Amino acid sequence: MGFVRFEKFVCAVAKNYFCHLFCQILNKILVIRFSSIGDIVLTTPVLRCIKKQLDGVVLHVVTRAAHQKMLENNPYIDRVFGFKTDLDEVVPALKAQQYDHIVDLHKNLRSFLLIHKLKRPSTSFPKFNLKKYLFVRFKLDLMPKLHIVDRYFEAVKKLGVQNDQQGLDYFIPEDQQIAKTELPPAYRLGYIAVVIGGKHLTKVLPAHKVIEVLTRLNLPSVLLGGPEDKERGDSIVAALNERVWNTCGEFSLDQSASLIQHSKAVLTNDTGLMHIAAALQKPILSVWGNTVPSFGMYPYMPKKIGQSVIVENNALSCRPCSKIGFDRCPKGHFKCMNELDAAIMATKLNQISQLQQKDC
Repeated sequence: MGFVRFEKFVCAVAKNYFCHLFCQILNKILVIRFSSIGDIVLTTPVLRCIKKQLDGVVLHVVTRAAHQKMLENNPYIDRVFGFKTDLDEVVPALKAQQYDHIVDLHKNLRSFLLIHKLKRPSTSFPKFNLKKYLFVRFKLDLMPKLHIVDRYFEAVKKLGVQNDQQGLDYFIPEDQQIAKTELPPAYRLGYIAVVIGGKHLTKVLPAHKVIEVLTRLNLPSVLLGGPEDKERGDSIVAALNERVWNTCGEFSLDQSASLIQHSKAVLTNDTGLMHIAAALQKPILSVWGNTVPSFGMYPYMPKKIGQSVIVENNALSCRPCSKIGFDRCPKGHFKCMNELDAAIMATKLNQISQLQQKDC
């Protein structure tokens, strides 16, 4: 029995030694993540841990040009390659780098072809597309109870990189910071940030529901979204007058992040700003329509688990109807959002906003 234990000990030591030796020769690593805003933010723990745990490693990322600046703000990344439409725009430059290893955090046909062209060793993560399909098509939930961040770390496990449990990162450049003194006077003592935008309408809380919630809040609200959300934001302002400030389309992504940073709590759809709010460690109430948190992309806040509240309609047999989203409800009723209890949501928001005030 003693010999068996000794043998296991020797094997473990040898494994750690060779893993350490392998990691030491990884001088340059490329991480692939093409899009989108939220998905890129979710990769930041992996980027941080690669840079901090592999001595002297040079870390590059390839992404779409639209997201290049966001990654260039990250101090853990040494260089970002961005392409507009075709990967061939960056392939020659990437080949010239002669990477020791590629970490594929996108895992689709495009990333596969890129790795094939670069001809370098690579690792990836479990995407569970079949499990997602079975969940959407047959409502058979075989998804592991594992956040996608933890799945991303499977791609760097062989490199000896481990999750430090410090959460997400989002870095706001100094010239994009909005000072509290620049806010309208009524908002300087505190407000709720309300993300009303979203790429797919079936993931967006309808305006009438937003109004029902905001009328019950103890604090004023700041609406966040893109230019396409401005008209809907104006309709909310018209119903609530001075209690709401519509900033949709007025600020950059980083400036919107700064507004989130100053907020007491965040009401948000399942969208990129939700993950930015999690990176900034804000109390979050996230609202889920046709998608479900079980896909593993809910707010990732390992240091402040109690500050994330999820609201969804679990009484419907039609959810999830998509792993991404639609422009309209396939069944026409949109009950996943319309039947949510606004009073309960407001109560939760009032409660979690107090958590931020205590932290302050």
